[in-house]
Amino acid sequence: MVEFSEIAIIGVPQDLGASRRGVDMGPSAMRVAELSEKIARLGYDVIDYGNLHCHDIDEDLKEESSDKLRFLSEIMDTCLHLKQEVKYIIDRNQFPLILGGDHSISIGTLAGVKAAGKQKVGIIWVDAHGDFNTPLTTPTGNIHGMPFAVLTGRGDERLLRIGPSPTVREENAVLIAARDLDREEAESLRSSGVTVFTMRMIDEMGMAKVATEALRIATMGVDHLHVSFDIDALDPEEAPGTGTRVNGGLTYREGHLLMEIIHESGVLSSLELVEVNPTLDVRNKTARLAVDLISSALGKKILGS
Repeated sequence: MVEFSEIAIIGVPQDLGASRRGVDMGPSAMRVAELSEKIARLGYDVIDYGNLHCHDIDEDLKEESSDKLRFLSEIMDTCLHLKQEVKYIIDRNQFPLILGGDHSISIGTLAGVKAAGKQKVGIIWVDAHGDFNTPLTTPTGNIHGMPFAVLTGRGDERLLRIGPSPTVREENAVLIAARDLDREEAESLRSSGVTVFTMRMIDEMGMAKVATEALRIATMGVDHLHVSFDIDALDPEEAPGTGTRVNGGLTYREGHLLMEIIHESGVLSSLELVEVNPTLDVRNKTARLAVDLISSALGKKILGS
């Protein structure tokens, strides 16, 4: 992790990008799981900026949603506000820790990184899914299935303008833990410059080798490394509280090893943890796991901190 003394937390309680309700409560669940307290024990000063205002499905929404881009205007509004908040944090030399919410918020996070002057950005995207759909390929119209594509410059022009995209370097973009890709999405990933480590590859290579290689790819020639961690990368036995569960995911130790190796690289510059859904959880187990993963990325170790 890059040297920071202050960790700045922003909650983004948005669930309009997903089909299932509940991820809007994810930031609160992670705070209840003692996020700030555990980070402070690692020696950081913690500044919690609270939650961004996000639109709710129960509002009188401004316009009818497109079948291919559901709740586009509301999601754009959230991402534009998040862009400004992330820029503010980076300008103050604080470490941005973003709590979702659904994964569509990443469009705003990386737009903020770019607005802060980071032009060569690498990304490690930890997710069971590719999130590489566009309006031409999406089977659902849910924008949380599109942000990785948007970050690399693919998709609807209105979403691309938020960054403006691309906001990450495709040759420095890595997807880890993939195991549930739509057919056309998989074809798009194969023809892109994105490196994909599927769960089979993790089984065969081991997480230590995958993490080391991912870091090598994601950090070549960059001035900022962002990690975007969707909790559904973990196996549902470990993380039941998420809306798009897929069997055969990362184990508890694989998830922690990845985050520990990322921390030890000394180059992590921003982090987001998304898709925690307390309405599907068991005694806040998934939120506690999310907090522990964040702690590992920030330097928690078995023998001392």
